[in-house]
Amino acid sequence: MEALGWFLFAYQVFVLYYFAVLNFLYTTFTFFGLNMVARYARELSELSLKDLLEREAYLPVSILVPTYNEEKTIAASVRSFLALRYPEFEVIVVADGPKDRTLEVLKEAFALVEVDWVYRRALPTKPIRAVYRSLAHPNLLVVDKENGGKADALNAGLNFARYPLFCAVDADSLLDPEALLRASRLFLEDERVLAVGGTIRPLNGARVRGGVVEELRLPRGFLEKMQIIEYARAFFLGRAGWSAMDALLIISGAFGIFRREEALRVGGYRTDTVGEDMELVVRLHRKAREAGRDYRILYTPDPICYTEVPSDWATLRRQRNRWHRGLWEVLLAHRAMLFNPRYGRLGLVALPYFLLFEALGPVVEVLGYALLPVYALLGFLNPPFALLFLLLALAYGVLLSQLSVGVEALLLKRYPRLKDRLALLLLSLLEGLGYRQLLALERFLATFQVLRKRGEWGEMRRKGLEAPEAQEHEKA
Repeated sequence: MEALGWFLFAYQVFVLYYFAVLNFLYTTFTFFGLNMVARYARELSELSLKDLLEREAYLPVSILVPTYNEEKTIAASVRSFLALRYPEFEVIVVADGPKDRTLEVLKEAFALVEVDWVYRRALPTKPIRAVYRSLAHPNLLVVDKENGGKADALNAGLNFARYPLFCAVDADSLLDPEALLRASRLFLEDERVLAVGGTIRPLNGARVRGGVVEELRLPRGFLEKMQIIEYARAFFLGRAGWSAMDALLIISGAFGIFRREEALRVGGYRTDTVGEDMELVVRLHRKAREAGRDYRILYTPDPICYTEVPSDWATLRRQRNRWHRGLWEVLLAHRAMLFNPRYGRLGLVALPYFLLFEALGPVVEVLGYALLPVYALLGFLNPPFALLFLLLALAYGVLLSQLSVGVEALLLKRYPRLKDRLALLLLSLLEGLGYRQLLALERFLATFQVLRKRGEWGEMRRKGLEAPEAQEHEKA
């Protein structure tokens, strides 16, 4: 009993210090992130983008679209990519052995014809079955290959890509018409830039016409609304803060732009992980540091990619389980960087943070909840202190959510309707009352499934975009 008492006391002290350090880091990210977003919103204007076009200052971009079973969204997504405001780009859709009508939908929507295509196989991939060109869009290429996973499909796209920059996007996503222009300008302004990530926004509820998002509106579902708050906090506070500190480790697989030669130099995407997007970024950091190069990997707030987020609990759980397993796979693959001064703030700050507070965070949180009844039964629980600690933790989480939603709705003016802005601010009060804890439990379970489910994606259910008639009816 005495040993148990010492353990409970030690764990209580550990949790207090753990959350104190975590909240300090959150405050640091918030300071850097809000400063960066505010400066960006103030400095970048439509005139500066127009100036880039008039000076013909741009680098051609290859848009890589790996797709599996995406028959509901692929046509609208490809249309949005073809409608981008950019002087020179190509769209390469890689159909990774789909089992639904994805390929047939592409053939019907874009008048595809099979062609003989010569390309350099710089990266190994599963066999290519056919290559198609569009009669209606000369800059659209569709590659049909045997199933090998998302990373393998991206590597195939890299083999076919012709341009110095490539943009990796998800097949269930839509890009803002100026997304490429806003992100690629950073490569022109600074030759040290290896990669740039933009902001991912939930597409659910948006009014879409011709593959272009005309207006953001809140979706009907509670889960979808909560994810808007999550994404705002993750990008405007988290990634903006890490980028401002030159320690950005994640560029979302849904939208990121890279120098093609740099990705080929490090071997392309790894196919043995479900965290291939983060792993490539960490490997770019690692190789550049080991070579002693001066480089930058950045996040910029305004290149927007809209993606359909899960609308049901089962799909959301599978997604978050996969994300957390991917995080663990990346940390294990690059464990030599952890606490290693050779890698500067990456090895001493960024990677340790992701290990201690992102990967292990759900374990600490769920164990804390599970031990509360034990503390109470053994008389180790101080109810006033425990209640105060819980309220402070919830209040701080609400504050961060309010700040990120404020950036989303007010500073960047994403949601024009006042009632949508107010709803987001009110919903941010509810995030810590069950929703966050359930996701923490799923990530806790994922921690112990890393080896057993290695490389396993799981089925992602999609609703697809609403029909234009339904959207118009809702508008009326």
